[in-house]
Order: sequence, then C-alpha cells, then structure tokens
Amino acid sequence: MSNASFEHPFRVALHDTDAAGVLFFAHLFRHAHDAYEAWMAQLGFPLHAMLRDGVLRLPLVHAEADYRRPLRHGAVVTVQLTPTAVGAGSFTVDYRFHTADGDLAATARTVHAAVDGSSRGGLPPALREALRAQLPA
Repeated sequence: MSNASFEHPFRVALHDTDAAGVLFFAHLFRHAHDAYEAWMAQLGFPLHAMLRDGVLRLPLVHAEADYRRPLRHGAVVTVQLTPTAVGAGSFTVDYRFHTADGDLAATARTVHAAVDGSSRGGLPPALREALRAQLPA
C-alpha cells in the first residue's frame, strides 16, 4: 500500500474564470480530470490508449465537490489525488485542491465504473491491483 498521493499542479487561466474573476465552479472538475488522466498514465493505464483500443472505459457515475475559498486568475494550485475505494467494478478518487500557500481551496470526489464493450464489466485484475496499491495505508 502507498501513503503518497499523486500531485498535479496547474495555474488558473483567464478562460477558467467567471465574471467575478474566480474559477468557474464546473472547471474544478476539468482540473480534477486532468489530474486523474495524468495519474492513470503514471499507473500504466493511459486513458487515450484504453479508449483507442476499445478495451475499457471508466465513465463517471458520481461526482461531488465542496468549495472552501475562491481560486482567482493566476493562482497556482496543486491537485492532490488519492484513491479511497476500489471494488470489483468501480473505484473512488478523492481530490484536494491546495493553493501555493498551502490552504485547502476545494475538495472533490469522483466514482468511476468499468465498462467493457456495451455493458458494465469489472475492473481488469491488473488495474484493480494497481489501484489498490495506491490506497492509503
């Protein structure tokens, strides 16, 4: 088991902001997904290859977020990604969005279900093992 969470930095771009000059609420999920995509590649399961090869899809079946403080244009943010549950056919990922000064600005959670072909399937054993190895001890 691993105690290290995956970290993915980004800077809030102008196109990320709303009329008030802060991160538009839905864009938080875009940045969470960018972190998720980079993490999956690091685990050896690049999403682009899985989609291209038609082997497995991992669509979201649940997403939630809590916003604690505004993220303004130009802010440097680090997304900490940690898997929190791995089942036979789905897994849960938690995200923590920290500002450069270490403050927690937001949290999010996504649940992904394994789909192979035209029906819901199970997680392939190699992916399930890779995900479980990332769970906090």
